[in-house]
Amino acid sequence: MTALPEERFPSRRGRTGPSLYRDGAFAERPLTMREVTEDDLPELVRVDQEAFPDDPYPYFVLRQLCDLHGDCLLVLEDGESLHGYVLYVTTRDGYRSWIVSLGVTRDQRGRGLGRRLMLEVLRRLRGEDVREVRLTVEPANAAAIMLYRSLGFSSDEGVRHDYFGPGEDRLIMTLGL
Repeated sequence: MTALPEERFPSRRGRTGPSLYRDGAFAERPLTMREVTEDDLPELVRVDQEAFPDDPYPYFVLRQLCDLHGDCLLVLEDGESLHGYVLYVTTRDGYRSWIVSLGVTRDQRGRGLGRRLMLEVLRRLRGEDVREVRLTVEPANAAAIMLYRSLGFSSDEGVRHDYFGPGEDRLIMTLGL
């Protein structure tokens, strides 16, 4: 039996839940994960621009993603602002899900927020009996690749050249659930 990511990578020093994600920056405001709301759009745009300054989604795209997939767009917030988000979409047959985007503001990277978002998505997908999760990542994004590998994703297909158009190579990663 394959170990779940949570079992292979237990929380630090036995801490779990909100205490694991508290540090100096969040001592007074623990993070909450929830589904996006329409009121989050300005903050979601800000987070996306901070996370992907060279190629953020236009406002109208984020707007439509919220309208179409709001129940699959999770955000992390501290009561005042958003610090990260993840969007996943499942195929019509329910067999496969794609992580469309995972973004954490630059000032909050390295604190486990991306892992926290991904673990929640994987938990939800297991509950929906999804069998496979896929994502694409820029081949030079070593931090993201390390995160995904630590969660059990593999990249058997290797780099797909021009996947998102000329010069936009992507590494396709897959996790069986």
